[in-house]
Amino acid sequence: MDPVRNPFAPGAGSRPPELAGREGILQDARTAIQRALLGKSSRSQMLLGLRGVGKTVLLNKIEEMAESAGHITSAIEAPEGKALSELLVPKINQAVRKLSAAENAKAKAHQALRALRSFSAAFKLTYGEISISVDPEVGVADSGDLEADLPELFVRVGETARAAGKAWTLLIDEVQYLRSSDLAALIVALHKANQRELPVLFFGAGLPQVAALSGDAKSYAERLFHYPAVGALGNEDAESAIRQPIEDEGERIENEALHEIVAKTKGYPYFLQEWGYQCWNIAERSPITLADAVRAAGAATKRLDDGFFKVRFDRLTPKEREYVIAMAKLGSGPYRSSDVAAALKETHQSLGPRRSQIISKGMIYSPSHGDIAFTVPMFEEYLVRNYVKNAAGD
Repeated sequence: MDPVRNPFAPGAGSRPPELAGREGILQDARTAIQRALLGKSSRSQMLLGLRGVGKTVLLNKIEEMAESAGHITSAIEAPEGKALSELLVPKINQAVRKLSAAENAKAKAHQALRALRSFSAAFKLTYGEISISVDPEVGVADSGDLEADLPELFVRVGETARAAGKAWTLLIDEVQYLRSSDLAALIVALHKANQRELPVLFFGAGLPQVAALSGDAKSYAERLFHYPAVGALGNEDAESAIRQPIEDEGERIENEALHEIVAKTKGYPYFLQEWGYQCWNIAERSPITLADAVRAAGAATKRLDDGFFKVRFDRLTPKEREYVIAMAKLGSGPYRSSDVAAALKETHQSLGPRRSQIISKGMIYSPSHGDIAFTVPMFEEYLVRNYVKNAAGD
């Protein structure tokens, strides 16, 4: 079949042609976006899930929805080790300047920019060619304590948005990489804006541990955020994610092929895209058959092994690789940390720093006390294919 017309998009954050199974999350976001414009409070959302389930795709869709509704949006991907203050300053500067275009918001925008100038000076931030050409406001957002200053800054932005008849939506991807103190300050700032009934919304996305990290940072985070779980798709939605794009191109796929794809991918959205992409390219004609789906498995698995899985494994040190391979040898997770320690003939305590480092890299997480699991679906199968069997001489 013509590869130019291939409807599938297996890329990081690439929107699939069919957002199957996510209607509830998007409807909740749509409601919150509209309520903000009416001055009604809504809980911010923190999308939680493993790698490859489409959190970034959803975040991008929500940003698009917010912009279409009249929100000013600021989107950030949190990198490891970078301060939240440094990430926010250029985004808030841009947002306030957009809001200042409304005549009724000019005075509030000026106040917000003065607060931002104070904030930038307090945290000794530089931001390339961006300049804030106003005098700082003494005593506002200038203490150098992020948990004290960020709420004042968010209030000023929220007041500007309200004066402009708009709302400000902040979106942060990879929330698990924020420092604990930065996450705490963000929660306090959103709470303050919420208390003032300001049109400020937040949508975040991160690995499953973010709920616990938020709760540890501030106990009231569970009341401030809604935590939608973004997981594998059910069989019907997974089949729709494959069938609908193919039929939209005027082609067909046999039910047996659909069942094979869903079984092999376990309904994980990124894997569905990869299998769909390979099936389309391998099939000589419509309809795509079970034989095509079986043949596509090799190409899809190789692409995942060479890309999706490998780039994550390559981030680990030799000792960290030894740890995750020991996990994979135990079978499917979750795993008891003590069992991994026993497999490596070390103590649970001695492996603590290594385990913590792998968690900080976003490769594993703790679903419950004493347990660990991979953040990447089917990662243990990748390790068994490429390292466990090879080591055993299979």
